[in-house]
Amino acid sequence: MNVTVIGAGLAGSECAWQLAQRGIQVELHEMKPEKMTPAHTTEYFAELCCSNSLRGAGLENAVGLLKEELRRLDSLILQCADATRVEAGGALAVDRHGFAKLVTEKIRSHPNITVIPGEVTELPEGEVIIASGPLTSDALAETLQELLGVHSDLHFFDAAAPLVSAESVDMEHAWMGSRYDKGTDDYVNCPMNQEEYDAFWKELTTAQEAEVHGFEDSQVFEGCMPVEVMARRGHDTLLYGPLKSRGLDDPRTGRWPYAVVQLRRDNAEGTVYNLVGFQTHLKFPEQRRVFSMIPALRNAEFLRYGVMHRNTFLDSPRLLDRYYRLKKEPRIAFAGQMTGVEGYVESAASGFLVGIETARRLKGQPPVDFPREMAIGALALYISNESVTQFQPMNINFGIIPPLDHFVKGKRNKNAEISQRALAILEEKKADILA
Repeated sequence: MNVTVIGAGLAGSECAWQLAQRGIQVELHEMKPEKMTPAHTTEYFAELCCSNSLRGAGLENAVGLLKEELRRLDSLILQCADATRVEAGGALAVDRHGFAKLVTEKIRSHPNITVIPGEVTELPEGEVIIASGPLTSDALAETLQELLGVHSDLHFFDAAAPLVSAESVDMEHAWMGSRYDKGTDDYVNCPMNQEEYDAFWKELTTAQEAEVHGFEDSQVFEGCMPVEVMARRGHDTLLYGPLKSRGLDDPRTGRWPYAVVQLRRDNAEGTVYNLVGFQTHLKFPEQRRVFSMIPALRNAEFLRYGVMHRNTFLDSPRLLDRYYRLKKEPRIAFAGQMTGVEGYVESAASGFLVGIETARRLKGQPPVDFPREMAIGALALYISNESVTQFQPMNINFGIIPPLDHFVKGKRNKNAEISQRALAILEEKKADILA
């Protein structure tokens, strides 16, 4: 009835919590703060390295469904996210440090969890769950390579957006508002006319990048692509991506601008904002030079520049089953981004499922078998689907959830009904899952 969990990120923290809540004694290993990575800056667990947004909150969004499933099933990550929420229109965003601090406090105070600091280089005996994340240390990665063989030798690079101080944004060239006036006015919208955008785009496409060994544009995961890579794909690419102006009426003109850069609140006090969709690996001076061409950011104070970091994941359909267990050695399971789930909420969901199913197995209980109709189940069944031959990291989406057996007019209405079907299934299973 003892389990070792390696890594106290979103997945590892959630996994440890679910195990501990079911009476399992957990040894949670975390190498911070003894050993840090290029993307981490604090000693807290569940540190958010990129955006502070957990993405869409509505049930017409697949990630909104995933969050609601976790919320109803007593997820630690959702509990802490809701408690540290900052306004972000139709999204769930959190106070970055407040969230991580709260997760850490809850984990450290749980009587069934023993936190052991320091780097893990060899896998211990017994039940082990590896949630070491995309920045797994080289020593542990080598151990996993020996264990898994060629199927573990996959990687891509992830990118984090810059942060600016709120007081340094020129509000004479910006306004507060959300797209289509949805929710409250939570975003700072920084417009550009065509001449300003053309100059910005030209400089962005030729700006100097930082050295990242092994990096090539073709390896960049589409869901977290650096803004300069998007820009090089064509003059209008950004206009249909992070700089799209659709649904953003400039109060000074009553029209949609040619391009809009959105800033999202990054802390509860509203003193720090991040550039939405501006993940980048440009050199720091180049970031300041190019991003300051945005009129509202001409005098911006950059509190953190964007960075690139390594992101490692497995060829999970060849290696893992629907419970994220290693097929050839079921005492070992994986959780988090290493399994090929992409995103904060998806990582937490994998840790949640692994924690629950491991506890049930140790207690001699049958597995829950989350169905494909639920977002939690759809994600697990996707990463373990052997028919997926060219495996790539996947955000939760309605494309991997079975469609309805009847016609519903309108995509949003259809998605909302798919979500209601999932939540109805959840309610039938809830008592058993939480037992």
